[in-house]
Amino acid sequence: MPTSITIALDIMSGDNGPSPALTGAFKSLDLLDDLKIILVGDESLIEDKIAPANKNRIEIVHTDEFIKMDDDLVHAIRNKKKSSMRLAVNCVKESKAQACVSAGNTGALMSISKIILKTIEGIDRPAICTSLPTKKNFMQMLDLGANIECSAQNLFQFAVMGASVVESLELSKNPRVGLLNIGSEEFKGKHEIKEAADLLNESNINYVGFVEGDEMFSGNYDVIVTDGFTGNVALKSIEGVAGVIKHFIKSEFKKNLYNKISSLVSFPVLNGVKKKMDPRVYNGASFLGLNGIVVKSHGSADSFSYSNAIKTAYYESKNNLIDSIREYTSRELNE
Repeated sequence: MPTSITIALDIMSGDNGPSPALTGAFKSLDLLDDLKIILVGDESLIEDKIAPANKNRIEIVHTDEFIKMDDDLVHAIRNKKKSSMRLAVNCVKESKAQACVSAGNTGALMSISKIILKTIEGIDRPAICTSLPTKKNFMQMLDLGANIECSAQNLFQFAVMGASVVESLELSKNPRVGLLNIGSEEFKGKHEIKEAADLLNESNINYVGFVEGDEMFSGNYDVIVTDGFTGNVALKSIEGVAGVIKHFIKSEFKKNLYNKISSLVSFPVLNGVKKKMDPRVYNGASFLGLNGIVVKSHGSADSFSYSNAIKTAYYESKNNLIDSIREYTSRELNE
């Protein structure tokens, strides 16, 4: 394992242009002493932004080509061979970086990553995974949109990868894995989910049963597994509910003078809750199942969001996540 961790950052593909990506990269360098970053994008937009103290920790891979959010997916993959997204993934393939981060089109990033990095032996499909807060700690949830329909075997493989993430990052030595379902009873749910439960019960995974939506954040699960359609709807619903709660709180405190004064007294508590509910803190979804670490940042990410996505890639690299998934996969899927 190298003494430093190098992350390739696609600075061109986000909704807000290179600026927040660059600022996020510089923040990350300040926070992580052994981090190096390869900035992939238009050199003319980068060079004069780099502080002298960071020049020996930053490399630039120049390209002015990038994949837009509304680009035709097939056309972009076939014709934009020098896009910032593709070159960032190439850095991982060529071992110039341990991981890459991009805020670009999710479909394009997943397709390019699969073409270049290929999937780990034993894994049929990569899955999108992210860390979410619970009442007690954090949980890993996958798949969040890569696979609309999943077989029982796909769900089982997702469970294996999710458990390996938790172990690799030393969040738990015996991760508790649950399957998201419409009820906790064994007879409920689609055939694929019930079959996946059977596979998990026969494995060495610490499978603790079906999880209903209102139990997701109880803290009783380290990994929650679902298909990409359900996972994406659940994630977007969570983000929406968090936004509504913030709106209600702000509206109530603005109603009258008494409420405004109360808000000043309550500020420390409210600020603490706000930080825990801030989606930017949890920015950075991992594409699990590939022969390399790829982290997808939110398209509209600001610099704080970018720095958290970079941090996710950094710690996954630091903890040898890919080796952990390979080992876990070999052990669980070949029995």
